Amino acid sequence: MLVHEVMTRHPVTVTPDTHAKDALRLLDRHSITSMPVVDASGTLVGVVSEADLLRDALPPDSRAHMLPVPDERHHEAQRVEDVMTRHPVTVRADLDLAEATELILGTTVKSVPVVEGSRLVGMVSRRDVVHALARSDADIAAELDELYHTLGVDWLVEVQDGEVTVEGPVGSKARSLAETAAGTVPGVMSVTVVPEGTDRGRS
Repeated sequence: MLVHEVMTRHPVTVTPDTHAKDALRLLDRHSITSMPVVDASGTLVGVVSEADLLRDALPPDSRAHMLPVPDERHHEAQRVEDVMTRHPVTVRADLDLAEATELILGTTVKSVPVVEGSRLVGMVSRRDVVHALARSDADIAAELDELYHTLGVDWLVEVQDGEVTVEGPVGSKARSLAETAAGTVPGVMSVTVVPEGTDRGRS
């Protein structure tokens, strides 16, 4: 799978001059943890996360202390540009999803912008990957059947817990086609190609 096959194509975005309160409302309304920050031309200029917006956002509550606690903040950010990350981690739309997932898991971020050059084209998150992998076996099998039909082949497809078995391809080129095509379908965990008529314990 490639990033563009699972990414959110029209993510919620803000501009550098969006008020911090409005940005918080957007995070809450859409149940997301971060948003790309774009300029008027759609160029990515940063990312703002819930952590960015929450940092120093709450004044101390004197009810939790024996003595009144003065608010010692010298500056309260009012705009996204005051708190956003200006050089965020990004990925390309044609990147292998496995590589993008490793990148996300290896950092503290839960989602990253997808760019073509400097232009924002989407957002890919842990949730997007989970959604793709959680597809039902029936949906995966149906998409594979249609895909193979489009390619002009008549192969038998079985899917169990995302593990695909393709029966029928003969020769290295056909096996490669079966594996490559199956690898493009969201939710596929592995692909096994077997000769036609193979006894795999079916009753």
